[in-house]
Amino acid sequence: MPGSPHIVSDVMTRDVATVGRDAAFKDIVRTMQDRKVSALPVVDGGRRVLGVVSEADLLPKEEFRDSDPDRYTQLRRLSDLAKAGSVTAGELMTSPALTVGPGETLAQAARTMARARVKRLPVVDDTGRLAGVVSRADLLKVFLRDDTDIAEEVRREVVAYLFPAPQSAIRVEVREGVVTLRGRVRDTSLVPVAARLVRAVEGVVDMGFELDGPVDPTG
Repeated sequence: MPGSPHIVSDVMTRDVATVGRDAAFKDIVRTMQDRKVSALPVVDGGRRVLGVVSEADLLPKEEFRDSDPDRYTQLRRLSDLAKAGSVTAGELMTSPALTVGPGETLAQAARTMARARVKRLPVVDDTGRLAGVVSRADLLKVFLRDDTDIAEEVRREVVAYLFPAPQSAIRVEVREGVVTLRGRVRDTSLVPVAARLVRAVEGVVDMGFELDGPVDPTG
C-alpha cells in the first residue's frame, strides 16, 4: 500500500501573525500589509483561536464609506453593513473560525478549503491553541516532490505489492510527476488497482501504462 501521506504539520507555516480581539481596524490593516497576508487569526491571551478577520471583512468599510444603501441593500447586506461600522477585530471577525488539526492529511485540508472557499486555515491543537496556518500554496508543495522519490515509492509500495517478480516485469518511469508503468503483467485485472494506488502517491500528477497486450487502466 502507498506510504503514509503528508499531514498538515509537515507543510504549515508556524510563524503566524495574529491579532487580539481588541485590535483596532488600522492595526489590522497594518499587520496584514507588513506580513503580506490577507487574513489573520484572532486569538485570546492563551493563543486560542476566537475567529479570523480577513480583507473581505474589512472592505465593507470602504465600500459603504460614501454611500447611503437603499432598503433592499440593507436587508441583503446586513452583515456587511454591520462590519462597515465595526472598529475592532472582535467585531469584524468571522467566528467560530474554520480550522484544521496538525494531524489531518493534506487531502483533508484541501477538501475543507474547497468546500468553504477559503485560501488558508488556522491549524489548532487539541486545546484550540494556534499551532500554525496552512494555505493553498502549502498544500501544493507536495507536487515539488522529486521524481526519484516518487518512483521509489511506486516501486516499493505498488509494483512490488501487486506485480512481484518473476511473474511480472514492470519498470517505473517518472517525469515531472507523471508516472508510467512499462513492461509485462501476468494478471491484468490488477491494472485498475495499480492505477488507483499510483495516483494516491503524493506528488503524482498523472499516470499511464505501456504494457504488453491490451490494457484498460480505468477498469
